[in-house]
Amino acid sequence: MRSLYVVGDSISIQYGPYLKRMIEHRFHYDRKRGEEDAFINLDNPIGANGGDSSMVLAYLQGEQRKGVHYDLLLINCGLHDIKTDPATGDKQVPLQQYRDNLEQIVIISREMSNFLIWVRTTDAVEEVHNARSASFHRFHEDVVAYNEAADVIMRAHDVSIVDLYTFTRIFGTSAYCDHVHFTEEVCCSQAAFIAGYLQGCLEG
Repeated sequence: MRSLYVVGDSISIQYGPYLKRMIEHRFHYDRKRGEEDAFINLDNPIGANGGDSSMVLAYLQGEQRKGVHYDLLLINCGLHDIKTDPATGDKQVPLQQYRDNLEQIVIISREMSNFLIWVRTTDAVEEVHNARSASFHRFHEDVVAYNEAADVIMRAHDVSIVDLYTFTRIFGTSAYCDHVHFTEEVCCSQAAFIAGYLQGCLEG
């Protein structure tokens, strides 16, 4: 049986249990540990929450130093990168640094895994997110820009891409249970979408 290891933000933590159940007949599911800590505050990237691209890169570098090797590695980062300071407009991780981080993430992931899969970042709807989050803002245009930057890098390196962004947008604003996270029904649908992709791309 093949193994799937997930490094992603809070969105992946929410759909993770559903994905685990859906693929358990074909894949052993595992992820960055510390889900209990992460669920205390899904906006705070601790424990299982992979955080921004700088944090994901640092995590993978640390695991590589330990000699860790993965079969299938599924990675996402972006929502924390686009966090915007309401006072200054500064991004947590500027776009060029995001690009640089992803280049390094792809290189190190290819060295550490048999198969790399990238998940596009889900949307941030400004009228939903910024009305409910005062400490930091997110903007749709940044999601688009960072996803496009990731697309270029992943395609250049022939990395498989799961377009969770486009899939999730079909549910509209009713999909959200808070400023950026999704209802249980949508999380289940996201897991089914990813499970279908895993089956298709690995059998193709």
